[in-house]
Amino acid sequence: MHIAKILEKPGLHFSFEFFPPKTKQASDELFQSIKELAPIGPAYVSVTYGAGGSTRDLTRDLIMRVQNETNFTVVAHLTTIGATRGELREILNQFSACGIENIMALRGDPPKGSPGFIQPKDGFRYAAELVSFIKKDFPHMGVGVAGFPEGHPETPNCLQEMDYLKAKVDAGADYICTQLFFKNSDFYDYRERCAFAGIKVPIIAGIMPIISRRGMRRIAELALGSRIPAKLQRAVSRAHDADAVAKVGIHWATQQVFGLFDRDVAGIHFYTLNQSKPTLKIYDALGIKSENKPK
Repeated sequence: MHIAKILEKPGLHFSFEFFPPKTKQASDELFQSIKELAPIGPAYVSVTYGAGGSTRDLTRDLIMRVQNETNFTVVAHLTTIGATRGELREILNQFSACGIENIMALRGDPPKGSPGFIQPKDGFRYAAELVSFIKKDFPHMGVGVAGFPEGHPETPNCLQEMDYLKAKVDAGADYICTQLFFKNSDFYDYRERCAFAGIKVPIIAGIMPIISRRGMRRIAELALGSRIPAKLQRAVSRAHDADAVAKVGIHWATQQVFGLFDRDVAGIHFYTLNQSKPTLKIYDALGIKSENKPK
């Protein structure tokens, strides 16, 4: 079922994203973490590519394993980085053959140390082009795209950024899933700007709980434009040990989710850091029952 159709159903919609495994053993361990989320009945699960498509094969194999060995709806990430149209078509054919019918279409991040994005020969420069390609050659597939409530790091002009997002939606994107944010006001403003731009597809809010001081610094270092509020920084600094830091981060994320549900968010997408337990703790703290059932 397409994600947009799932989001039309009544109830609370949770989804989960995992970072790409770098080894076969890590892939096996990640698969077990994904299975631990079964009691929640997520709307979908997804696995990203590494920068520059560096983990493409392992990611593809894991996605297909989740599709074949669980009851989860799977969203496969696909990037334009380092791939020709022919290679993208081959990957999409493989996904389609095993029953995957949802794609997250992204331009993707250049590999570490790269001078910047380089358009592949016979490939695409923009995510909107990839969306159009999928919708034309694989019309049975649903397509999601990324949004940036705190602003895209490569597009400081917020009006131009919205033009780019509108181009992806006009190309056929069915929904938007945002990057992480820590202030709900940023999301609400982003949603209003989308509406003003004529963007009417569902917008899923991306949440990443801070579970360690190192993790917080890593988030700040990533080129995502993420702003960590002073109040959250102070709370983390007061935590007396690693467990206390995790409790602070889980509490913050839980309060974000409560607020988002009060404002009729289309869905919550958890960036799990490849760990299911913090996400399960947030879910338990919410004290609610998801209406989603595995397909």
